[in-house]
Amino acid sequence: MLNPKLKLNADLFSEDCEKKATRNGFGEGLVAAGKKNKNVVALCCDLTESVRMHHFQEKFPERFVEVGVAEQNLASVASGMAAMGKIPFAASYAMFNPGRNWEQIRTTVCYNDVPVKIVGGHAGISVAQDGGTHQAIEDIAIMRVIPRMQVIYPCDAYQAELATRAIAETDAPTYIRLEKQKTRVITTPKTPFEIGKAQIMWEPETMSARVGIITAGSLTATVLDVAKHFEEKGIGVKVLNMHTIKPLDNDAVIDLAKETERIVTVEEHQKAGGLGSAVAELLSEIHPTKMKIVGVDDKFGESGTAGELLAKHGLDFDGIKSAVEEILK
Repeated sequence: MLNPKLKLNADLFSEDCEKKATRNGFGEGLVAAGKKNKNVVALCCDLTESVRMHHFQEKFPERFVEVGVAEQNLASVASGMAAMGKIPFAASYAMFNPGRNWEQIRTTVCYNDVPVKIVGGHAGISVAQDGGTHQAIEDIAIMRVIPRMQVIYPCDAYQAELATRAIAETDAPTYIRLEKQKTRVITTPKTPFEIGKAQIMWEPETMSARVGIITAGSLTATVLDVAKHFEEKGIGVKVLNMHTIKPLDNDAVIDLAKETERIVTVEEHQKAGGLGSAVAELLSEIHPTKMKIVGVDDKFGESGTAGELLAKHGLDFDGIKSAVEEILK
């Protein structure tokens, strides 16, 4: 059942469930952060409306900088503004930010330990028709490896809004990963959010959990569909929303592994270097556990509908269900 403590969306499994993109939640959260703190500033690479930064631009034009298509400059300018006491949110498509300016993020932001917030929009293969050149499925890997960098991947628009407001209050360099497509809203404005604190979103009602699924991003909704399916079949599944990939909630992962002894991770990212890798690195040292990582298997994206691409890479309902069935064998 859905965890009642989290006050999740009661209409999640309904055809009438609200759908909204995480980039929209980010845009609303950025305006809220700007209202609260005059030091919050925004910079973009000529994609202001696409990443929903135009709301901040309209509200606070004197605190917005259009950098143009110059991602390396984006990171460097943001770093300089942070050194002068500002809290910059620097945005572009994830394929280019952090894809194109990784060295500037590493050296001018993280090495100098300044609170720049890197905003990667249109992440994952569900960008669909934009094709492989614009589908960032390596960004978690390259960002979580940098010392001091936090990595946030919200599951829906409401969580993206809360995450944006939360990271504006920290002194840490942070990467927030956003998606283009409208997806089901899982949380509500009453659902809590805390950086580094994972959330059990589904737990068996009348049976023990035999499998733990750890996921992040909008695929969390599909994972919850899968958990509901198995509960109806008499098989207990527990779902952990790992919205903060770095710092990882070590205790939540270890507790789930000890309880179930079977872990499946699900992410719209390469299998290598992402959420699954982070979980495996931890468990291999602390509590070796049977695992299956569901993600893109060493391939580039391509053009197609979001549904077609997710199905091809085993990231739809059937693919995730099959992964759980395999680990139960």
